[in-house]
Amino acid sequence: MGVPPHRALSKLSKQYGPIIHLKLGEVSSIVISSREIAKKVLTVNDLAIADRPESIGMETLWYDYKDLAFSPYNEHWKQMRKICIMEILSNKNVRSYGHIRHDDISKLLERRDNGELVSENILDVLLRKQQSEDLDVPITDDNIKAIIFDMFTAGSETSSTTFNWLMTELMRNPQVTAKAQAEIREAFKGKKTIEESDIQKLKYLKLVIKENLRVHPAVTILPRACREECEVDGYTIPYKAKVAVNIWALGRDPQYWEEPETFKPERFENSSLDFLGNNYEYIPFGAGSRFCPGMNFGLANIEVPLAQLLYHFDWKLPHGMNSDDLDMSEMPGVSVQRKNKLYVIATPYNPPIEG
Repeated sequence: MGVPPHRALSKLSKQYGPIIHLKLGEVSSIVISSREIAKKVLTVNDLAIADRPESIGMETLWYDYKDLAFSPYNEHWKQMRKICIMEILSNKNVRSYGHIRHDDISKLLERRDNGELVSENILDVLLRKQQSEDLDVPITDDNIKAIIFDMFTAGSETSSTTFNWLMTELMRNPQVTAKAQAEIREAFKGKKTIEESDIQKLKYLKLVIKENLRVHPAVTILPRACREECEVDGYTIPYKAKVAVNIWALGRDPQYWEEPETFKPERFENSSLDFLGNNYEYIPFGAGSRFCPGMNFGLANIEVPLAQLLYHFDWKLPHGMNSDDLDMSEMPGVSVQRKNKLYVIATPYNPPIEG
């Protein structure tokens, strides 16, 4: 196509309509670029279109689909999703990993050596469940390896990509940076560090992250596959057809967004739109049965580091460069990354210490 798939498919949808049928070799691919049709796909026909598209590469990398993200909709997937949500990726458990994100590993080791209770990590949970006798489907070593690989790719890479785009937008929009820094530095005046529990105070920072996920969703196209023939908006979707919901196009559609190309966190102020997959013009974590179970984990990997970087440093572009010079080219992959590296200059900020 010559351009990133989400942009090319968005252009085709503007020309041919919000639901289009592409024949890629022998495979039928249905592309959805409308809030209304996306809702029908992800609610009314959710279970009929709950599989993932097959791929030799994915099959090899994820141990014959033994993971969670790319597994077909079956009993194994249901069981692994339940374990991951209940024991690894719940909001409570994600918060319990905060000390690790703050480089407190040495303290944990000291506590362990002293016989104190240390929270289980992801591998501990999976190994414990593997020994359980009340599972409907046994957990194999390949299952565990595939789930851990999920965490590194779907968790770490997407968070890194999102963070990169966030810093890019902050460099393009210095007024947003200044407003976010003012909020953070006022909220934590006199403190040396920001704790994860403090993040709830930062209302504007959360708006900035929301807006970034609108214009730069880490996964731009939501991939599904038909488990059975079904009908969507008067069209028959054949069995085994690939279904692609263009999240990127939905987030930039002027039908739903005022000035969609403008980075404006204030648009989410006093808005009911959230990440939870209930507003189909804004689904950065997907929707329906395959809603991203790692949402809390992903947000935690962004919120705290961003708050700390904006609190402790002032940021600017290299000398002689202004915001209009920033290259916004994209490089498709597991997540849509910047094509070229972002270079910025950090100047330490020394807050006054009270007392």
